[in-house]
Amino acid sequence: MTNIKNKKKQLMIGAGAVVVVGAAIFGYYEWSHVSTDNAQIQAHTLMLSSKVPGIVIEVLVNDNEQVKEGQVLARIDSQDYKNNVKQAEADLEGVKAKLHDAETNYKRMADLLRQNVVSRAQYDNAEATFRELSKRVQAIQAQVSTAQLNASYTEIKAPKDGRIARKSVEPGMVIPPGQPLFGFVEGSTRWVIANFKETEITHIEMGKPVNIEVDALPGKSFRGEVESLSPSTGAVFSLLPPDNATGNFTKVVQRVPVKIKLLDLSEKDIEKLQAGLSANVSVKVH
Repeated sequence: MTNIKNKKKQLMIGAGAVVVVGAAIFGYYEWSHVSTDNAQIQAHTLMLSSKVPGIVIEVLVNDNEQVKEGQVLARIDSQDYKNNVKQAEADLEGVKAKLHDAETNYKRMADLLRQNVVSRAQYDNAEATFRELSKRVQAIQAQVSTAQLNASYTEIKAPKDGRIARKSVEPGMVIPPGQPLFGFVEGSTRWVIANFKETEITHIEMGKPVNIEVDALPGKSFRGEVESLSPSTGAVFSLLPPDNATGNFTKVVQRVPVKIKLLDLSEKDIEKLQAGLSANVSVKVH
């Protein structure tokens, strides 16, 4: 009976020791880390559009397709733009021919003026014609460059390696410049924006180590480090920032965005970390 009591006592002591140790570990972790689940994976995202209007004649990618930098995503009918290039180039050749004749006449007039064969007025007219045609050549050269650039814009290309998140264009559509055609997510970098309470950022500094867990990838964690802290709270740039001068002031704990760099990511990790995924972030501050 005594042995049983001793065993129970030992078990209780052991259990108590485990609880104390666990509480100590938990307390140390809470003291040395600050955590938040108000965090999201971020990536470079943008809407790709055309710089020139026209009729879409070809769409070469689909939703969620991976693309390479410079890959053509869609084409606009370029015939009108190619005709503009030809017209500008023809105008340039014509004016260059006139400029050549004007330059020859200007140099001849300069020689004749030195020999007192022609008047100063004749020389001035020749010089003025030469200068005017020189400026016209420069202006038409600019028109040629603009026409060539507009013709190149009829091919909509991927700005970087990445993935097409959304396709909003089909062949036959007439599109104006600036209309969003493709939602694009760049494929080489990911980071986290974590929104910490203003009472938690006292010891958060650049370079502090961070542990990140993503809800969509249970059982896997990622290493990171604090890259920067926002100079303002999230409410400052909201659509309707709070006006505390109205007399209806209620103190609300503000959130400060913290940018966290993700470290040692593989291509497979980046592929799985879709922009916008929820994350749990823990920063080691002590």
